Formats: sequence, structure tokens, C-alpha cells
Amino acid sequence: MSNNKTQSSRRDFIKASSLALGSFFIVPRHVLGKGFIAPSDKLNIAAIGAGGKGQSDIINAYNNGTSNVVALCDIDFSRAKTALEKFPQAKKYYDFRVMLDEMKNDIDAVTISTPDHFHAYAAMACMQLGKHVYVQKPLTHNIAEARMLTKAANKYKVVTQMGNQGSSNPAQNIAVEWFKQGKIGSVHTVNIWTNRPVWPQGIPVPTDKPNLPESIAPKAWDTWVGPAQWVDYHPLYHPFKWRGWWNFGTGALGDIGCHTIDSAFRILGLGYPTEVECSVGAVFLKDWNPEYIPEGCPPSSHVEIKFPATAKNKSPLKMIWMDGGIRPMHPDWIPANEPLSNDGGANGILLHGTKGIMSIGMYGNNPKIYLKSGEVITAPKIETPANPLPEYGHQASWTTACKAGYGSNEHKALTSSFDYAGPLTETVLMGNLAIRSYMLRKKNEKGNFDFYGRTKLLWNGDEMRITNFDDANQFVGRQYREGWKIVE
Repeated sequence: MSNNKTQSSRRDFIKASSLALGSFFIVPRHVLGKGFIAPSDKLNIAAIGAGGKGQSDIINAYNNGTSNVVALCDIDFSRAKTALEKFPQAKKYYDFRVMLDEMKNDIDAVTISTPDHFHAYAAMACMQLGKHVYVQKPLTHNIAEARMLTKAANKYKVVTQMGNQGSSNPAQNIAVEWFKQGKIGSVHTVNIWTNRPVWPQGIPVPTDKPNLPESIAPKAWDTWVGPAQWVDYHPLYHPFKWRGWWNFGTGALGDIGCHTIDSAFRILGLGYPTEVECSVGAVFLKDWNPEYIPEGCPPSSHVEIKFPATAKNKSPLKMIWMDGGIRPMHPDWIPANEPLSNDGGANGILLHGTKGIMSIGMYGNNPKIYLKSGEVITAPKIETPANPLPEYGHQASWTTACKAGYGSNEHKALTSSFDYAGPLTETVLMGNLAIRSYMLRKKNEKGNFDFYGRTKLLWNGDEMRITNFDDANQFVGRQYREGWKIVE
């Protein structure tokens, strides 16, 4: 484990205490039964964000007692009842900074399942203390933070995993192998689409100021806003609906892109894109006057990202993203009555190759190939274990790797450690950079507004900047609220 001195000290203390109290406390492991895990061999895990997705993340990392859950942190424990009931002995905190300060010697690893704007700040603080981290998708709120965490994982030598659980789906391996075998040839176009947003989006900024719920302390709300620009509490921000506001969320791309773009990224060995362009849906509340809501994500978007050829895919390609329920039309090689994906076409991926098209569902499920010849190749049935781990064992494999330590085989086997998840997240957030640039406007000499950012953006991945439109570079990172700047 990364925090070897702390962990060893704790184990030495347990051992010494047992010896002092009497040798009858020391029982050979084989006597305790097959599969027994001594308490001193368990990982001590804390959760930052214990409600919503945070509940399943910490429960899955607990993995039926193979790890200890020692602390839960949330600003609104009324939404974390399941976690509280599951782990009654865990200490409760409203501010993760207090938790880390008080328990820095008792925590080995942390799950971070907060709104997007908080991921990087919390993860960096944990990694700097030598804590392994599991961070929900998208890894970060912006591209600069993704690059920052990728470097930090290696600097602080911690085991990391992003919460795009589909990357651990064994069906992904089938798709990867099919492509490696050349079944669809070189890929020139990738279609990815989603029915998100499924929360209010493209709506005016709320101006009323409802009272803070009793379950949230005023200081806890300040912590929730964290590195974002200050806003008063509103139910259109918390819970869940924060996804539709740039101050906190990353829209439909951030919600689903790390699940669906992952398949293309993994299969094709993609790296930094070279250019991006988009268009977005408009909202009209008055005739001829579209709403201008730069604070909020749009109701729908169409994004095109281009990539150069890779070691795995020998031709350049374009990736076309659609959200808001818009999806691509049926390609000629897919039968007219065939759904484009296994969930009725609501979300999906199509890889268009020179020999055929590969269709993949959400979380990498049900890959299928439609060849130019008319032949259809379906995936072989994957044998399900007698007691399958939830979410393909994505959290459990992370805890196993944490115990094995940084650089171990278990660590290298993780499907979404930050060395992979960071560049993937950068691609996802490249779409958002284009969307936000698309909404830039300024007054012209006639007093009308010109939307001057509606152009193709050229990207230099190594330097992490747009080279042909400097105003777009403000969206590579963000302005942090005073006292909340991330220190590398």
C-alpha cells in the first residue's frame, strides 16, 4: 500500500497489543477457516459522498467485509441512509478536510462520489496524504484537472480507479479482440449518442432563494460549493440536478461520455484529439429570441472530434457525439428493423470500419458486428460466476490493487486507473470546451450580439491549448473560489 509506514505501524500496534494481552489472542489463520481475512489485513476505506452513487461505491468497495469502512462524509446524510445503516460504526463527517485531518493515520483509501466540480480537489488532497482513490466519472470537471490528477497519481504512487464500471465488463474484451483480429478493418467514423440529459437542462438560472433544508448545515453548504463560484442553495442544484450547470456539472457528456467513449477509446487506442467542433440546441421562450444561458448546459448538442491514426487504428477518424435524445440514422449495413443498441437505441456506440460496423451498448454490453457482406457476428455468451460481484467487480478490484500496492500486477490490471482515465476524461471534456466556446458572444457596432466562438477549434494536446481561438482556452481550466485552489 502507498501509506506503508502508517499501515505497518497500525498492524505492529495490533500485534503488540495482542501479545501484551495474552497469546490466546493470536490464532493461526488456517484455524479460522478458508477465506478468512484478518482485521489487520483489511483496507480501511472512507467515503467522500455517501449518498446517491456514493452508497453503491462504498458498499461495493466494502465487498461483504473484505474491507473496513471507517468513515462517511456527506453534507446531507438524509440521502445516505443506506450507507449509515450498513456501516453504523463508521465516523460521520460533513467536511472531508476535517475527516482527513482527524483520521489521516486510520484511512488507507477513499471513494470520492461527489458532484463533478469537487472530484479533483478532494482527490488531490487524498493523494497528497498517500491515500488510494476511487473517483466517480468524469474524473474531473475540466481538462486541466484531468491532466493534473494523472500526473499526481504517479507522483504520489497511489492506486487509482475512475468509476466508469463498464470498463471492467468482460464484454469489452470481446470487442477489443474482434477489432484486433481485423474483423471490421480500419475505423474512420465513430457514432456515440445518449438520451441524456434526463434532468432539467437548458433552463434559466434560478433567482429565488429557498431555505436550506434542515438536513444541510449552513457550513456544510459552503463545503458543497467548494471550489466552484458561490451560489445560494437551490433544489435545482442539489441533489442531482447540479449536472446541468457548468459551475458544478459537466452535462450529458460528463454523465455518459466516460461510459460510452470508453469503448472507442479502448478499442482504437486513442490519445489526444486534434480538433473539435459543435452545435447545440436552442431554447425559445419568446418568438425569434433564443434564450442565452451560458451558466447552464444546453438541452442537446452535436459534437465532432477528430483523431489521428493510432498504433491500433491505421486511419484518422472522426467521433460524432449526440445527446438530448438525438441519435444517428441506420447505416446501410445494419438491417432497417434492427435496434442500434441493446437498450432500444437510447444510448450506444457504432464503429464504422472498412469491412463492417461494430455496435456496442451502454457499459460495453452486447457487442455485435454487421459485415459489409451481410453476415452478422454476435458475441459468445459470457459465463456468469455463481456469486458475481456488482458492477463487474470494478470497485472490488481497486481495493485488491490497493492492498497489493502501487505498481503491483493487480494495480496494472485495473481497467481505468488514472493513466488511462485521465486522457479519456480529457477527450470527454473536449466536447464541453467546444460547447462553452460556442456560447461566447459580444456586441457588435450595431448593438447586436455576435457569437464569435462558433468555429472549428484546433487542439494541441501536449501543450493543452486551443491554437486558433484563444478565448476558448479559458475553458481548459477554471477560476477557483478563494481558499479552494487546487495545489499540486
